[in-house]
Amino acid sequence: MKIQKVLGMMSGTSLDGLDLAYCHFWESESGWEFKIEKTKEIGYSKDWRDRLKNAIRMSNEAHAELDLVYGEWLGEQARIFIEESDIPVDFIASHGHTSHHRPEDGVTFQLGNGQVLADSSNLQVICDFRSQDVKLGGQGAPLVPIGDSLLFNSYDFCLNLGGISNVSFQRDGKRIAFDIGMANMPLNYITEQMGLAYDEDGQIASKGKIDKDLLAKLNGLAYYDLPHPKSTGYEWFIAKVLPLLKASKSSNQDLLHTLIHHNCIQIAKAIHRHVTNPKNKLLTTGGGALNSFFIAVLQEHLGPTVEVVIPSKTLIAYKEALVFAFMGVLRSQQKINVLSSVTGADSDSVSGAIFQPQGIN
Repeated sequence: MKIQKVLGMMSGTSLDGLDLAYCHFWESESGWEFKIEKTKEIGYSKDWRDRLKNAIRMSNEAHAELDLVYGEWLGEQARIFIEESDIPVDFIASHGHTSHHRPEDGVTFQLGNGQVLADSSNLQVICDFRSQDVKLGGQGAPLVPIGDSLLFNSYDFCLNLGGISNVSFQRDGKRIAFDIGMANMPLNYITEQMGLAYDEDGQIASKGKIDKDLLAKLNGLAYYDLPHPKSTGYEWFIAKVLPLLKASKSSNQDLLHTLIHHNCIQIAKAIHRHVTNPKNKLLTTGGGALNSFFIAVLQEHLGPTVEVVIPSKTLIAYKEALVFAFMGVLRSQQKINVLSSVTGADSDSVSGAIFQPQGIN
């Protein structure tokens, strides 16, 4: 039984920071097994947060430069983590940070140049997991459902509450998944205006009240009526959600309260459409799973047919980094790691570019 030892690296749209998860993977008679051995979160400085957030507006030259600089920074963080943890690593699997995602235009880009990352860390790197699927006509997202299918198949649904909310589940022998809409992204935007990193446990949001006009406008956004496969990102937030928030006269407390109810209404609606059992377990991870008010409102909207399951804090925080590490394992073995049933591509694919540090054949 060969154990693959992989460092997964993930930076999400919520811009909380860089997640590193050192994971072991092996195959048993019952399927794939895993263990998260060590983790580390590196919060972004204001400078890094601003640069990554504004990458979408950069010139081609500035964007290309950021890709290189961020790749070097990722490699440095990996090297520091590996040295301080004294761990053997077979390779790094890096998601990078998404700066552009417009699959309808054939565009997706994850910052963190693979060659520079490999050179900086002195390790093999597997990255760029989205581009191949977009070339095949897919959304390039969500990608985590391959992990849901092979690592977390004891749950009826898997929900991620990151900057964006997405869900995955099995139907008729195929994995189905899609981005539902926003999760932490608009919440973080509001708390940033308040000088806070986030609203701990939703304490501020819980004291607010619903802005009915804003709630109706948010629930009326056209994206929610689109059929899956579908994915969204920061561009949609800027173009469609942000103008509604700016036009509202509500307090920040009421905006947070309204946004959480809006998020939960859309999540519950998306899940209820696909419920087939009288009792369902919904594995919930991502930063939103740590927001107790968010989770209480979500359970209220889901009702008794769907139980929200909150796992360990380690899995909540590092599931995406874990799955990208796993996608790297599948890529290294030339096994399918992106599902067309999820992304809408012409075919399943073995995705990810492999980079060796210079000087290593």
